[in-house]
Amino acid sequence: MSAAYLSARTSSFSEFLTSAAPELLPGAAGLTVPGGLAAGLPHGTTIVAAAFNDGVVMAGDRRATAGNMISQRDIEKVFRSDEYSCIGITGVAGIGVDLVRLFQVELEHYEKLEGRALSLEGKANRLAGMVRANLGAAMQGFVVVPLLAGYDTDEGVGRIFSYDPTGGRYEEQRFHSIGSGSVFARGSLKKLYNDGMESAEAVMACMQALYDAADDDSATGGPDMTRRIYPIVATVTADGYRRLTDEETGSAAQSVIAERMSDPDGPNAALQRAPKAVE
Repeated sequence: MSAAYLSARTSSFSEFLTSAAPELLPGAAGLTVPGGLAAGLPHGTTIVAAAFNDGVVMAGDRRATAGNMISQRDIEKVFRSDEYSCIGITGVAGIGVDLVRLFQVELEHYEKLEGRALSLEGKANRLAGMVRANLGAAMQGFVVVPLLAGYDTDEGVGRIFSYDPTGGRYEEQRFHSIGSGSVFARGSLKKLYNDGMESAEAVMACMQALYDAADDDSATGGPDMTRRIYPIVATVTADGYRRLTDEETGSAAQSVIAERMSDPDGPNAALQRAPKAVE
């Protein structure tokens, strides 16, 4: 066994790999590929997240595309990263899943060595470093962009962090979305989101947002009722991470579809009436 494995001096597993086995890091193999190859690989698309009264909810559609083809109908893009956080990925699916696995081990490694979990702020910073480490691959088209959401046990609130391909980290307020359908999902959330929402309300808002994204973005998959393939939906609260069951997400999807049968454009936001002019 290498001495490096017996004398780790850092609580960061990715830093340890950088010195002991850099070839195992996502995107660290020095990719040199023909231009345009990345476009033909499976890509994950739309992820949404929204804060609510007791925490945060994250949801992702199940479609992966390779160019103009559907490469997978039931891919998972939302994952538990630890007890109080979850991560969603968009971009090249293979590298994205590797990034998630490394992040999960990173958090577990830190907790084992330090005897306590990283703060949510610390998790967001560690993930930024991992995204930055993939910059070389990203410049060749192998882009992975995550979305991190979690429950801040110090502040007692749900928080959301987005990233750019260079590792830039940005804290989002109230709600956010990433991926090819993010523009449509975010527009939907703008009209549906209210401060102080309960968990069930936030889940339904995210389901409506994914439906709207699928309605306008061909790379985003809507609920597949015939195959019983529904979005992955997870909540993180003071009680920890919880992934909704297929029965729960299926019921929510059925509710959205039934509503859209009579109102294809979905629910309308309540408008505040303009004050009457003083005569």
